[in-house]
Amino acid sequence: MVIQVRSQLCPLLSVLCSLLSVLLSSCAGPLGGNPVVEARKAILSADTAMGDWEGNWKLEDESDSGQLVAQVIALGKGKYRANFLREFDTREEHLAMLDGRRDGAAVRFAGRAVLSDGGILEIRAVIEGSKFNGSFKGDKVGSFEMERAIRISPTLGEKPPKGATILFNGKNFKEWKHTDKKEGEDEVKWELVDGAMRVKRGTGSIITRKQFTDIRLHIEFRTPFLPDARGQGRGNSGVYLQGRYEVQVLDSYGLEGKDNECGGIYSVAQPLVNMCAPPTQWQTYDITFRAPRFDGAGNRISYPTLTVVHNGVKVHEKTEVRGPTTASLGGKAADPEGIYLQDHGNPVQYRNIWLVEL
Repeated sequence: MVIQVRSQLCPLLSVLCSLLSVLLSSCAGPLGGNPVVEARKAILSADTAMGDWEGNWKLEDESDSGQLVAQVIALGKGKYRANFLREFDTREEHLAMLDGRRDGAAVRFAGRAVLSDGGILEIRAVIEGSKFNGSFKGDKVGSFEMERAIRISPTLGEKPPKGATILFNGKNFKEWKHTDKKEGEDEVKWELVDGAMRVKRGTGSIITRKQFTDIRLHIEFRTPFLPDARGQGRGNSGVYLQGRYEVQVLDSYGLEGKDNECGGIYSVAQPLVNMCAPPTQWQTYDITFRAPRFDGAGNRISYPTLTVVHNGVKVHEKTEVRGPTTASLGGKAADPEGIYLQDHGNPVQYRNIWLVEL
């Protein structure tokens, strides 16, 4: 079964980015700049090949053509992988996965694609500057051209509504404390960087001083560029609702989208689609959490549920969680608890954190 989830971040938006940049700048978040420009600068500063690309392919005889997109993952030591797809934001199988290597300022790719009818294509491609172009031959002969696409969450920089609880305004940690230190010794040791909080390795996880049950949470996060790392060592953190139920934060850009990857409810449910943006780019979670219910005798009526919107796309809808996820703070499921952000050893950043109690 192929699940196709079209988002507000569909490829048409990236074609229109230059026209919409002025409008998007009004959603720039705490840093106050144009989010498209900021994302482009951050990605290119990390790696000139990494990220989203989109364009078109065509046959040599011009008898057929179509849309083509790619996600390029930096793997360290000059190595890359390019996933070729018909469109972004889908669980459709890749058209091709090519290995690449840096060659000076360029990155060169080569590989093979197996067509749905069993045909074989040999593909060669190169990223040079703002272009990702290539050719294919075999059962069909043709070429493709792509340009960089910067896709921004529609809720990036969203302002809290009237009556919202502001959990982080970019200036201090007064709403937060260390998770396992006693009062008076629970000061947060994370860092403040350009209006964001950044995990400082080994200083411990943090949790809000206020406690909650049913909420709608907005939080923005950014994973670091760690191209040599793999799996759970690549930009790992987590957002825990009621201190017990984790929505994973991880650099899983271009990966399968498992339950222990970005957007997953850890070890419970994989996201409907992998909406993870490239590392260094700001992303959003908009999470609606409903706490478990118990009757007057303490008998459970319902389990907690999470609806998660990742970068503008719903990746979980009222997903039931039957128990605390890994590294939860425990405690009684009926008790309110804070929003807990995990120190997993990587310098993940968070900003613009607020919630509305439901």
